[in-house]
Amino acid sequence: QQAARSASRSLAGAFSAQVQAMALAVVRLRTLVEATLDFPEEEIDFLQRDDAHGQLQQLRAALRTLMAQAAQGVLLRDGLRVVIAGQPNVGKSALLNALAGEEVAIVTPVAGTTRDRISQTLNIQGVPLHVTDTAGLRPSEQASDEVERIGMSKTWQALAQADAVLWVRDLARMGRDPAYDDQDRDIARRLPRAVPLVQVLNKADVLGKGEASAQDLCAPPALPPGVAVAATVELSATQGLGLPALGRALLQLAGASDTTQGAFSARGRHLQALRACQNALDAAAQHLGAAHLALELLAEELRLAHQQLQSITGEFSNEDLLGEIFGRFCIGK
Repeated sequence: QQAARSASRSLAGAFSAQVQAMALAVVRLRTLVEATLDFPEEEIDFLQRDDAHGQLQQLRAALRTLMAQAAQGVLLRDGLRVVIAGQPNVGKSALLNALAGEEVAIVTPVAGTTRDRISQTLNIQGVPLHVTDTAGLRPSEQASDEVERIGMSKTWQALAQADAVLWVRDLARMGRDPAYDDQDRDIARRLPRAVPLVQVLNKADVLGKGEASAQDLCAPPALPPGVAVAATVELSATQGLGLPALGRALLQLAGASDTTQGAFSARGRHLQALRACQNALDAAAQHLGAAHLALELLAEELRLAHQQLQSITGEFSNEDLLGEIFGRFCIGK
């Protein structure tokens, strides 16, 4: 339903209308810069007079909001690519089976049972999730053979391409096995920083009465600096405990919530254009805030940002820009 609503909004022109409004805002900034460049004899600081810095900051904030809405629309339509990762025998394959509701992956006590990636498409409250189980991660010298080493290499490749990572950790060993904790920290250091991370504390059923809680067990093996966890879920994959909480965490990452009513069903190329526009506007902000303002470089970054928005909405020529300048300013007469 969320995906249908986002598609309906895009079909009605809501997405293109926001992009066009953003393009007009860039045009206004370009006219200020170009007027200052082309008519220096006017001795008017158009950038200062019209608060170009404030306009640029507002534009960058609006672009960030639009990109978030477009990205949510893509995830709602195409689904979330979720990769399950962790050390051998922490319950990765059992978690995939629990999510799928059937025995998709082989589960044994033998370390390194999973050698290759195993994928399954699931559906949680109407949102498609493409979940991939991967080979357990451990030092290469501990691998049983070359096949397992190749499997671990594929795991890292899958992690780099994921929309979300389920990092499965073993509550039975956390804080109790120093070698296990050291390897978990090594994995954490290598996880891609740009991919949202859900920490799955598995085997909660092994915690008997009087034992430390899961949170206490998490405390000793501190995560390396810079590792950000989007959500932490305690569960038992074999018993099926805690799966609803994991489903809610994944839905939140996919943008399927009441706060995403404004999502747009954008295309991948639209996201690429918006990201390129953001890079150009960031560079423009640096030039505008520099001690020695280089108007030519500022003008070029704004032109590139406008060009990316044009790839979504349509062409805007140099003649159109000159028309905007002479329409707004009584100069060059």
